[in-house]
Amino acid sequence: MISVTDLRAGTTFQEDNELFQVISYEHIKMGRGSANIKVKVRNLRSGSVIEKGYTNGANVDSIRLDNQEMQFLYKDDEAASFMDPQTFEQKEIPLKNIPGYEFLLEGDNYTLQFYDNEPLGIMLPPKITMKIKETAPGVKGNSASNVYKDAILENGMSIRVPLFIQEGDQVVVDTRDRSYTKRA
Repeated sequence: MISVTDLRAGTTFQEDNELFQVISYEHIKMGRGSANIKVKVRNLRSGSVIEKGYTNGANVDSIRLDNQEMQFLYKDDEAASFMDPQTFEQKEIPLKNIPGYEFLLEGDNYTLQFYDNEPLGIMLPPKITMKIKETAPGVKGNSASNVYKDAILENGMSIRVPLFIQEGDQVVVDTRDRSYTKRA
């Protein structure tokens, strides 16, 4: 059992036979009475995000997720396929359970989360290095302020980058908000 006051971002728990992972946590104390705990959680099976409220002193069932390194093979309209490099066993995870699935690159290894041998999701790194596939040339003399232009990454995703970035450059992208961080 876990006290709801110990729920933090990334914590996983079970409630009503559903598995949840905490996205954000808020402790609210108003004048008299007990405190309320509000958490935004992602359902690990359906991928939906909901808010839950608890009173101070409530408990939830803790669960332990197993992590396993697997190689990304391909994705279709519904799911992404991964392979265990030692046993060559393949697992599929629905795309709705993978926030940021656009960043998956074929052949790369990722950490998958399992509960009772059921694949639930993937742990993407917070930052990933990708190559610029297409972008407009920067205009000389237009660098007095932070001016950005559109660019298309090797995975087909569009982001905004500074003017000095050219086609073929490697950039670091934040997977949480899909923004340019720096040149690699």
